[in-house]
Amino acid sequence: MRRDDALWAVACLVGGLLLLAADAYQHRWASAPLFVGPLALACAGVAVRRSRPLLSLGLGVVAFLGDFAMGPSLGTVLIVTDNLYAGVRYGPRVLGRWMLGVTSVIAVVAGVVAGALYQHWSAAAIFLVQGGLVGVTPVFTAMLIRQLQDQALSERARAEQVARLAELDRAAAVQAERTRMARELHDMIANHFSAIAIQSTAVLSRKDLDARAVREVLASIRENSVEGMGEMRAMIGLLRQDGEEPEATRRRVAEAGELAERAREAGLDVRMRVDGDARELPASVDLAAYRIVQESLTNALKHGGKAADVVIGYRPGLVTLTVDNPIDGAERGLPGAGAGIIGMRERTALVGGVFEAGPYDDGWRVRVELPTREIA
Repeated sequence: MRRDDALWAVACLVGGLLLLAADAYQHRWASAPLFVGPLALACAGVAVRRSRPLLSLGLGVVAFLGDFAMGPSLGTVLIVTDNLYAGVRYGPRVLGRWMLGVTSVIAVVAGVVAGALYQHWSAAAIFLVQGGLVGVTPVFTAMLIRQLQDQALSERARAEQVARLAELDRAAAVQAERTRMARELHDMIANHFSAIAIQSTAVLSRKDLDARAVREVLASIRENSVEGMGEMRAMIGLLRQDGEEPEATRRRVAEAGELAERAREAGLDVRMRVDGDARELPASVDLAAYRIVQESLTNALKHGGKAADVVIGYRPGLVTLTVDNPIDGAERGLPGAGAGIIGMRERTALVGGVFEAGPYDDGWRVRVELPTREIA
């Protein structure tokens, strides 16, 4: 039993007693004290209206029948409407449909019987309306309130689900952005650092180099360091600004010759060839092709032999990249984490291309097909 329901039951009992004292009951054969019994039963139903709604409904029905047999009295009838409301509002869901049908039938039967007894249509209308107010109205109100509450709970659950989905989308977007940033940083810096590592290792391991050769190697190391820092600053600038990547900072596969030249300075014999007529490519394809060539040459520097063949092919609706490098079995001392192959595969998948990498003849081959659309 809830404390607020018990207090409400006491208030109903007091109100009912006051109505009895004011003669708010039909005087038949019963005196006012006899109406206290049905009134107390109805008030007891109010006390358990939410904790035991079916008991509340049962007490209300018994109280109404006893009160109607004696009078009825206004106070008990009003309190019974709360018993009906509580039973449908807090009881089993199926009870509402049954109670609506039962109370509707009782109201109609009461109207018909009254019309037959009093031989007047006004009596039928009065009893029909009274039956509807006492029985149908509280039942229908309870069903409506329950439906509204169910809708509110459903909307709340849907809102929570939308919030969870939004959080998942946000987390996925953050993870995708972190992956993209990691891929960009790896592709930009690995090429320069690999060249620096190889050249510095050569200087440290060769004791027969003259001052001029050492100076040339150090100049190449400095150039790779400066270019790496420049690309890092450009990347930081992109991260700090809003909007898409500006055209001025976009990398193009047409600039792959610069990558080949840096690789040659690091000691890799790069032979580059372009098949077909070079043309403007979509920004995403252009950047992916450039980074794939860059990473392939980086891997050739770190793990390959002394040469690499790069072929860039322009086909209708397609650009192909093929990088072959022999493996001479020499240990370069530059371990890799495998992020390069993963990054190239991800870049290819993002533009809907095909990526292949693996042993080929006596070396290693990277072959990529990237779909394009013609730009007017």
